[in-house]
Parts: sequence; structure tokens; C-alpha cells
Amino acid sequence: MSRIGNKPVTLPAGVELKVNDKNVVTVKGPKGQLEQQVDSKIKISVEGSEVTFTRPNDDRQNRANHGLYRTLVHNMVIGVTEGFEKKLQIIGVGYRAEKKGDTLVMNLGFSHPVEMKDPDGITTETPDANTVVVKGIDKALVGNYAANIRSWRQPEPYKGKGIRYEGEHVRRKEGKTGAKA
Repeated sequence: MSRIGNKPVTLPAGVELKVNDKNVVTVKGPKGQLEQQVDSKIKISVEGSEVTFTRPNDDRQNRANHGLYRTLVHNMVIGVTEGFEKKLQIIGVGYRAEKKGDTLVMNLGFSHPVEMKDPDGITTETPDANTVVVKGIDKALVGNYAANIRSWRQPEPYKGKGIRYEGEHVRRKEGKTGAKA
């Protein structure tokens, strides 16, 4: 039994959810609009300010999809009301980031600066030279873009230099010891 799939999604004031005949869910809110195709076996019913999801039977795939699509729609509702953000910290001597228009420019120890243009629906901010904040209404896009930024210089275990998520713990290793005679 899916515990997540059985929970209803509550719609806050100002959020409008529509389901068309092809099971495409559209959520409109103050920050924007998102769409998600839902499996045709999962039935979606909107009653007032609550959205419930039901599955036809207890097949393995139906149980998995039940919780999945409920969570995706719940994340859409949160995205159009509050939005999502990921904070990245840049650690290392000479490593820094700055914003030039809609392009994020990072100096990460390469012979050239790394330039990344913000994709549609995503904005980046640099409150200081060692912090990058990725914001948007689509949780998957925000997480994916933050992972792409992090992939340029992942934290290494000896000195801890690199780009890491805020609050991420990097397991440190001990360096070489002296040679035995």
C-alpha cells in the first residue's frame, strides 16, 4: 500500500490545477505554470482544494506510479507558490563565481573561466564570491542545473577544495606519510 500516494495534495489559495482528458496536469500559481504527463492508469480527482490519486490495482508498477505522480504534482504545487533553491559553496584559494547578465562565470583553477548561461526557468545569484544560489519553480531543473555546476569541480577528499552543496559533508582523507627507510 502506497502511503505517499494515499495522501491528498492540498492546493493553497491562488493555485489552480487542471487535468485534461489525456491526463496532463497543469498547475498555475503566482510564480508560473508547470505541466506534467501522468500515467493513464492513475486517476486524478480534484475536490475543492484537495487533489487525490487512485490506482486501479496493486500491480507493482501501479503502486510505484501512485506515489511517484502524487509527489511530482505536490512538487509542482510547491514550485508555483514558493519555488525551489539550491545553494552551492565554492571552496579553494582563487576559486570564485560572479554573475554577468544571465551568465554565471566561475574561476575554478582552470586556465580559463567557466561560463554557464542560465537555462529557461532558472536563475542564479551570487550573494558573495564563494556562494552560488540556483532558483526556479521546477524542482528537477533546479537540481539538475546545480549538479551541472557542481560537476565542474567536485570536492576532493584531501584538501576539500571544490564546489559542494550547502551542508554537504565531504569525507576527508589523510595524506601521504613519510617513507620508511
